[in-house]
Amino acid sequence: MNLRIEEFTEALSVKSNQPLNSFDALYRLAHDIVGAKLFTLTMIDPLRKQARRIFSNMPDAYPLQGTKPIIDDAWTQQVLGRHEVFVANTISEIAEVFADYDLIRSLGCESTMNIPVTVQGEVLGTINCLHEAGHYCAQQISSSSQLKLPGAAIFLLNNSILSQGDNNGQ
Repeated sequence: MNLRIEEFTEALSVKSNQPLNSFDALYRLAHDIVGAKLFTLTMIDPLRKQARRIFSNMPDAYPLQGTKPIIDDAWTQQVLGRHEVFVANTISEIAEVFADYDLIRSLGCESTMNIPVTVQGEVLGTINCLHEAGHYCAQQISSSSQLKLPGAAIFLLNNSILSQGDNNGQ
């Protein structure tokens, strides 16, 4: 069994410091499976049509702050609509979709892979991996499917913690 899978499973099973322990374990797993210099997790709220970053391995460059509206564009249709992995392997391809491409490039990243995580036909969130130019080839794209089940566990854990907080506040 993959050592990182064992680490992820252990991180998910402990109660302390959640969901951060599990987020970090998923980052290490993604780093091993597909590679990621920059790694973020984004929750999707389809009712409010909003996205919210819930984890970043580079919080100084990509902090966890607020929500942003989901805009209906080609990326949204591919990732959130058809549940397909999005890959851009050059900074110019990234610039067509993401306005923060200069920041991405400044971090040494010029390729991205956004992996939708679905449960019961609904996208709960995306796993976002960024790396040097041309990094995400067919092998990484195929291997990204190994992250979907751990990703589902992460997003469900996060939703559970959020709902517990809501219940504790009443």
